[in-house]
Amino acid sequence: MSGKRSIFEDVSEGEARTEAPKGGMIDAGRRGARGAVRAWLMVLFALVVVMIAVGGLTRLTDSGLSITEWRPVTGALPPMSAAEWESEFEKYRQIPEYQLQNKGMSMSEFKVIYWWEWGHRQLGRVIGLVWAVGFFGFLATRRIPPGWTGRLFFLGVLGGAQGAIGWWMVSSGLEGEMLDVASYRLATHLGLAFVILGFIAWYAMLLGREERDLMQARRAREPKLFGLSTGWLHFAFVQILIGALVAGIDAGRTYTDWPLMAGGFLPPDFWIPELGWRNFFENPGLVQFVHRMVGYALLAFAVMVWLKGRRSANRATTAAFTAAFIAMIAQVILGIVTVIYIAPWQIAIVHQVLAVVLWVLILRARFLSQYPLAQSIRG
Repeated sequence: MSGKRSIFEDVSEGEARTEAPKGGMIDAGRRGARGAVRAWLMVLFALVVVMIAVGGLTRLTDSGLSITEWRPVTGALPPMSAAEWESEFEKYRQIPEYQLQNKGMSMSEFKVIYWWEWGHRQLGRVIGLVWAVGFFGFLATRRIPPGWTGRLFFLGVLGGAQGAIGWWMVSSGLEGEMLDVASYRLATHLGLAFVILGFIAWYAMLLGREERDLMQARRAREPKLFGLSTGWLHFAFVQILIGALVAGIDAGRTYTDWPLMAGGFLPPDFWIPELGWRNFFENPGLVQFVHRMVGYALLAFAVMVWLKGRRSANRATTAAFTAAFIAMIAQVILGIVTVIYIAPWQIAIVHQVLAVVLWVLILRARFLSQYPLAQSIRG
């Protein structure tokens, strides 16, 4: 039995010592390459933004139907000889767009629209390749952070679905008397592009901060702002889909006065009885009217959300809501300018790209409502 010790006696060197607990226990396990995965996602994000812009230009230049076959692998090579070009042109001559709208088009004119569509599809292949190389590379080296394998694989599934939907869209313009693709299929294609972009942006935001930081930040989340920003995000998404319907039938070039339409609140051909429910997809007057009304409602909702966001005690969150609101104002003004100037492609494509900016800024405000940044209480 050992004797008593003085309370001032040092512990001997040979005795075991109990180590103090170390911080960062949440991140103590295998973290994976969060920074590298996030950088890869940012590359994918940039490529998808470019893809949306190129897709918009393909639509604005009426180039989307110039390639009449879906060849995911062999279609990567463009025509390499005069005979191959003639073969592609002959296939285009068989579809309604050529016969009813572009009859007599020269080979040089065909090549212009062909290169637009080929570039659009090639960019899709590049995005798929970047995803595959990154995902399987991180998977093989076991560098994917815990819990992220399913999320990153899900992005690839969405990308594959987007390619199939793209062909489903194009095929709608190859038969009957269609001069363009079906507007509702165009809206589906564009809508999924924004969904993919949203998931990539959200994942990149999550990976930009450590797990322990996110868990701590969530304790200070602002549920009401998170709910309002979620509603704003969904509301904006609906307007983006309606905008695709407008683009699909060139409804933006039908009525070019504002705030009235042909001198009245309602367009003269507001409802065409023969079309029935198809008025909502094929009647330019009604489609543009709906786009305008939903835009006004979205702006009113954005004002309310912004006023709520200004009351946040977190400066970064307040700034995020203000940035999204400024983009909202700019988008409304640009939409009006697009109509007044009969939707020239230069303005129309900026309008589409600004929709991407608005979408991401709303998503960022939503993220900061859920995971506010730490700040000094001294301000």
